[in-house]
Amino acid sequence: MEKPIDRILVIKLRAIGDVVLATAVLPNLRRVFPRAEIHFMTEKPSLGVVRDNPFVDRILSVPPDPFAKPFRLSSWKTFARFIKGFRNAHYDLVLDLFGNPRSAWLTWFSGAPVRAGFDFRGRKFAYNKRITPRGNRVHEVEFNLDAVRAMGIPVVQRKPFFPFTKKDEAVIDRWIEKNGLRGQFRIALHSWGSWQAKRWGLEHFAGLADRLVRKYQARVILLWGPGEKGQSQRIQQMSGEKTTLAPRMTLKQLGALLSKCRLVVANDSGPMHIAAAVGTPTVGIFGPTSWKLQGPYGKHSMAVYKKDVACLGCNRLTCEELTCMTTLEIDEVMKAVEKVMGGRKR
Repeated sequence: MEKPIDRILVIKLRAIGDVVLATAVLPNLRRVFPRAEIHFMTEKPSLGVVRDNPFVDRILSVPPDPFAKPFRLSSWKTFARFIKGFRNAHYDLVLDLFGNPRSAWLTWFSGAPVRAGFDFRGRKFAYNKRITPRGNRVHEVEFNLDAVRAMGIPVVQRKPFFPFTKKDEAVIDRWIEKNGLRGQFRIALHSWGSWQAKRWGLEHFAGLADRLVRKYQARVILLWGPGEKGQSQRIQQMSGEKTTLAPRMTLKQLGALLSKCRLVVANDSGPMHIAAAVGTPTVGIFGPTSWKLQGPYGKHSMAVYKKDVACLGCNRLTCEELTCMTTLEIDEVMKAVEKVMGGRKR
């Protein structure tokens, strides 16, 4: 890096959880380039992950793919304006942490003197600093940090970071007060997953809620996001104990709520990673995705999975048998809960 680095772009598209895990690179960049502008590019659903992040000066939202059908002239105009502004930003360093054809093309099109990305087939044209990918061997946090290591930047912080504001916290405090949850042993459950195969059964979550109420005298909060409320309501109906349905929240308010819980149990999902990032003890339920590579990151968290299933970590989006999830018993999840909680009761 012969030229001074005045403006840096980090690219991480797609899923909320993936973007949470990518935030670990930001404090390391800021430490070495304290005066540089650091920009972060992601997609609309994940913007809240990096909003208010003290290590990010500007957030770029990638517009929808203009090639997607049906054809819309407005989409092309929006994309053209975005590309023009993006090119004129004159980045000195671009780190592509996503590595798909779209992010690789954006990295190349930036014209940055230093363009770093992972050496995946078909993407090499985009980068002049190619990084050997270890995504099948190390946790995704370490995979992301390999990008800064490749630039000769020392890694002094590894923890993902999810900030929220006092205003977000105040909204959640009012909801807690209104629902009689102040001073209670609050535990949050999240039963959704972006893939059908990542979802533990609703009857399992209902049974788990009952066990948690009885063991810890807990107030169990059922989380939900867009399109998920009905599923949490079904768990509430199936449970034999009183549970509380979470309110409609922004992503930042979700982080504030999770930070005020004593424990979070969730499928492999964005809320699971947010919970671990805000420091709440977290148990992640895993089956088709790898707990070693995508498990909740942090010393107070752990993953639980069915150990004797041969196809564990298959990465299939759907599965007719789904043995890894259907045979994972509530007792096994409770053992993980007790280990994370250190055997503590209320």
